[in-house]
Amino acid sequence: MSSLNLAILAVTALAAWGVTPASALTMKECGENYRTAKEGGTLNGMDWAAFRKEKCTTPAADSVSADTIKNETQQVKQISAAVAPTLAPAGVTFPTTLAAEFKTEKPAKARMKTCLQGYHGNKDAGTLNGLRWIQKGGGYYSLCNARLKAES
Repeated sequence: MSSLNLAILAVTALAAWGVTPASALTMKECGENYRTAKEGGTLNGMDWAAFRKEKCTTPAADSVSADTIKNETQQVKQISAAVAPTLAPAGVTFPTTLAAEFKTEKPAKARMKTCLQGYHGNKDAGTLNGLRWIQKGGGYYSLCNARLKAES
């Protein structure tokens, strides 16, 4: 490769380097930049690992921090929690202990069957007030199961 082509390639790489997005470079892009810098003699004694650390990762100020991602996740959870009722509608009753006939079952199965009995009792009495067995944000089963778990 002639020195003129090498100089043009180095200038192009440096210009492209300045307009890269704030996100980290892919390994392929980083490798190409490393090769260009190596051929252009602008590594200043850096090896691949040092080059990759310095030139291919985003600075902390430019990158999206873990705190930002964590806050966005918490906001999504808060929004979904606000949409779903965590309290049962008025008039709905829940069993307070496991039903005697299910005591021999595994705890999870016993809670489910006990809650199902309670659900059918509420359904027959007409006291569910729109609460379904399973629904987004906590249906009868979710609320009942949580209460029975807390009691044991």
